[in-house]
Amino acid sequence: MASTNKKVSRKELVPEKIWGNSTWTVRSGQLIQGPGRPGGKPRLFTVLAEKIPYEALNAVRKDMEAAGINARGVYVAHDSMGYARYVGRGEIFQRLKARKRVQELELAYFSFYVVAERNHEREIETLLIRAASPLLAFNDKKKHASIYPGNIRDYEPGTSFYERHYKKGKKSSS
Repeated sequence: MASTNKKVSRKELVPEKIWGNSTWTVRSGQLIQGPGRPGGKPRLFTVLAEKIPYEALNAVRKDMEAAGINARGVYVAHDSMGYARYVGRGEIFQRLKARKRVQELELAYFSFYVVAERNHEREIETLLIRAASPLLAFNDKKKHASIYPGNIRDYEPGTSFYERHYKKGKKSSS
């Protein structure tokens, strides 16, 4: 495989901060396509945020509303060490506020991903739940903290897949 020195993208930040305290500031921006990269490729996410302090939740919500950005997608609530404790999908800010009320002392940061094609929200949510399952603090419907796989039907119809099965019949003693 040939290596390339072309940059994938660069960050362009808005000069004004959205929120700040004595430790952190939150700013918005856009990823700009790098030179020599083919354009017109569809994006998986329209907006994302990763490990933003919970205190900035309202400021980020207001900024997205002012920009006319849809606030529906997949979200993650993190503890003070940055570990994912809750993953879900839906109205991002309403659901993150509700989660914070339930686990007020435990949660410190949030992440979210607004998915361009809404039909992929469930798949992304399922992937995140399964990747972080030993750390998550909620029902066990989709998470599997064992060697057993989850239900393949959690993904979108039409998706090709590979699945392991126990070999039937008498077990060899070798």
